[in-house]
Amino acid sequence: MGRTLLEARAQEMRALEKGYLPSCKQNEHALLVIGMDGGRVQTREKDQQTGSRWKEDKVLTITSCLKGDGQERAPQKLLSTCVATMAEAAVFGVLARLEAEKRGIRQAVEVIGIHDGGNWIDPLWEEHFGCHVRILDYYHAAEHLNDVAKAVHASDPQAVKRLADELVGLLWEGKTDLLLGRLRELSAQAGPPLENDLPSHPRKILANNVVYFEKHQGQMDYPAYRARGWPIGSGITESGVKVFGKRVKGTEQFWSVEGAEAILALRSKWLSEDEESQHYWLGVPPVKAAA
Repeated sequence: MGRTLLEARAQEMRALEKGYLPSCKQNEHALLVIGMDGGRVQTREKDQQTGSRWKEDKVLTITSCLKGDGQERAPQKLLSTCVATMAEAAVFGVLARLEAEKRGIRQAVEVIGIHDGGNWIDPLWEEHFGCHVRILDYYHAAEHLNDVAKAVHASDPQAVKRLADELVGLLWEGKTDLLLGRLRELSAQAGPPLENDLPSHPRKILANNVVYFEKHQGQMDYPAYRARGWPIGSGITESGVKVFGKRVKGTEQFWSVEGAEAILALRSKWLSEDEESQHYWLGVPPVKAAA
């Protein structure tokens, strides 16, 4: 069953690359939120370079939302679909665009992306969704700032809280220039990382976070995002990674890549909330959208 789904999906991806768009509903979404993240699957074969059995599965969620009012009413989730694959980022990018076309990205009034800053996400987004606003997940960024506070004041919990509150406050208010200035100051006080410093060393943590926030500064205008009624967290995508993981990440599960790919295709259908997925499990062909 999974292989059949993969064959049909491959045909759709080849058609998309040739310029043929899939059918989709013609209604306008007020807001489509696109999220991408990676999970882990344990494979039968070890990686020849690292010796690890763990391989990344990439997960996409696309969610239609009602916008918030920028004050008390938060954005409201309507319908979410998802896809996942063991393939590399280039293939995942085409798959992501295919799902976005099916969900009506061209009809949506507003489209945004929310992500955690993963290295493969930025170039993929630029290639397939570059004209849409991209937001760094606020809560993930706040976790980074808590790590910074712990690196500076490892033995003083009260000082950790004070510094974390200061930094996260700047983040919430969108004062990214002040935030970056403070991070650079803290990193300079600790000194540059040494060649033999472990990733957990305070110097390394501070230096890495300066780079992280510099790279994503343009994706952290949270007051403006809230004012427009947009979500600022990637909880739906992170939850998606977890529910995919519940099927393929058992401690005694060792997958072939092909087997995991087939199961991920089935899991995508099971978790998606659209009519096409419901018709699939009922064994009823979906009604095609009007041309």
